[in-house]
Amino acid sequence: MTERPPRVHRLFVDAELGARSIVELPEAAAHHAARVLRLADGDTVVLFDGRGGEFEARLVIPGRGRVSAETGERREPARESPLQVTLVQAISSSDKMDFTIQKAVELGVAAIQPVFSAKSLVRLSGEREAKKLAHWRRIVIAACEQCGRNRLPEVREAMSVEASIRSPDQAALRLLLAPDATTGLKDIRPKIGHAISLAAGPEAGFSDDEEKVLRRAGFVPLRLGPRILRTETAALAALAALNALAGDF
Repeated sequence: MTERPPRVHRLFVDAELGARSIVELPEAAAHHAARVLRLADGDTVVLFDGRGGEFEARLVIPGRGRVSAETGERREPARESPLQVTLVQAISSSDKMDFTIQKAVELGVAAIQPVFSAKSLVRLSGEREAKKLAHWRRIVIAACEQCGRNRLPEVREAMSVEASIRSPDQAALRLLLAPDATTGLKDIRPKIGHAISLAAGPEAGFSDDEEKVLRRAGFVPLRLGPRILRTETAALAALAALNALAGDF
């Protein structure tokens, strides 16, 4: 039986990387490599900076918490979705929101726009909101390290549904997940292009007023089959289906 090659760990470095160079890993990446993954001097890793591309590198760990890496040539593996999907996700309870963000990254989402909804069970403001945003961005980094993506999806600052539709959006197709809609994926398949905005409500759904705002902004209500999906399932099912239709699977 052929043995599987050992897994090479991937590390995000929040600094621009270059080929054939020596880079000192920032504190977070150094801690993750030496203390969490227990990597040793001379171990091989893959580094990426979130701008696209990756570098195989050899770790140099002299001690005292310092970790450096010697990079090789830049590689450009094709791992991005053919779609540029912005997920307009109403903020759900902590574990559900974390799960949605993590899996959306694995499914190729390009950007995540958290929105406050009248029916959201979670309320954020001030310092708590800033901490939550930083937390979500760490989830994105960890998901990219795991799934192999070399471009970090953007996690935007949370805002109201009304404000989100006023932000710049080049999406040719805007979809609103709604269990009572009559339009299905087979109906919008001919309209699927490169850029898509996908709106998903919280546990209890968007309010009537919020749905009206989204519809006036050009969001087409979309039904995902005969069953009502939970908030942490709906957007992910839609992302998977859209990618399948676009040839990503």
